[in-house]
Amino acid sequence: MKFVDEATIDIAAGHGGAGCVSFRREKFIPFGGPNGGDGGRGGSVWMVADENLNTLIDYRYQRRFEARNGEPGRGSDQFGAAGDDIVLRVPVGTIVSDADTGERVTELLVPGERVRVCKGGDGGFGNLHFKSSTNRAPRQKTPGWPGEALRARLELRVLADVGLLGMPNAGKSTFIAAVSNARPKIADYPFTTLHPNLGVVRIGPERSFVVADIPGLIEGASEGAGLGHQFLRHLQRTRLLLHIVDIAPLDDAVDPVAQARAIVAELKKYDPALHAKPRWLVLNKIDMLPAGERDARSKDFVRRLRWKGPVFEVSALAREGLPPLLEAIWAHLAAARREAPVPPDPRFDAEPDSTSGGAASVGRGAAEVPTTKRVRRSTGGRT
Repeated sequence: MKFVDEATIDIAAGHGGAGCVSFRREKFIPFGGPNGGDGGRGGSVWMVADENLNTLIDYRYQRRFEARNGEPGRGSDQFGAAGDDIVLRVPVGTIVSDADTGERVTELLVPGERVRVCKGGDGGFGNLHFKSSTNRAPRQKTPGWPGEALRARLELRVLADVGLLGMPNAGKSTFIAAVSNARPKIADYPFTTLHPNLGVVRIGPERSFVVADIPGLIEGASEGAGLGHQFLRHLQRTRLLLHIVDIAPLDDAVDPVAQARAIVAELKKYDPALHAKPRWLVLNKIDMLPAGERDARSKDFVRRLRWKGPVFEVSALAREGLPPLLEAIWAHLAAARREAPVPPDPRFDAEPDSTSGGAASVGRGAAEVPTTKRVRRSTGGRT
């Protein structure tokens, strides 16, 4: 399946049905009074985070989604039926933004999370609604109110604890295949990885984390060289970055230190916040060095790079040095969770909305996210 992590779609909620002007006409009842019903509410547009989806390809070919309008009211005290809601399923980690203003509408981070992004319009009032002791034969009615519309930009950012960063052919795909259940394509040419890969690393009972591997960066990625920066967004939710470096390049003219500096520079150009994340240095392919040269080569690399953080020497292909690295990652993630625990989500403490199929939340902790300016009107005591 083609990996699609961006899409722009047009969504529209249904309009409310118009109210009805009608009077009761029956034999022997000359003054039956008004009996025109109200119009039905228009259908709303909801988005649901589906953990079985991992791409936005469903929205690459169909770009228009409209909910049904509410039915108009009728005589004999008949209210119009409400329009059916529509539900759009998206992968977990999807961000929904207004494509015209760039304002973020919501993001779906919890599997099964249900968000209303466009609210259906209210139905209009029929003349039955305007009946009173002083207005026995009202001929007023109101039209249905328009539903909300949104030109939405969908952006997928995968949810992972650890992100892999490095040049093409640094061994990132081999690393994630060695430590997790991921099986990416591995070959001896640059840019074998064309889309992000996720793998679950299990180091013991109830001890696991998710690793994300993205296509390699090269110098000039900010200007579009290679695959550019388009996949770096998938590392923005991670807690730790592993900078994997090929310590033993086949070409003697290639300087690993210069490559590492180029990666760091591209990372800083893309997002200073991503550059500021905790980052560890992983020197890969040590099995290609003689045993007596490994320590000297590693120390020389660290000295020239002026690296102050943690350094690990591994061989993803030979499975050397991986257990200590995985244990250190788990300890770091556990400490990070203790320092910044996830607060309780108020969305799951709210009472279900009986008018919306049991979904009571929109956005992150809000009961509803308005996507367009709504027209406020007096309900005349209507609830």
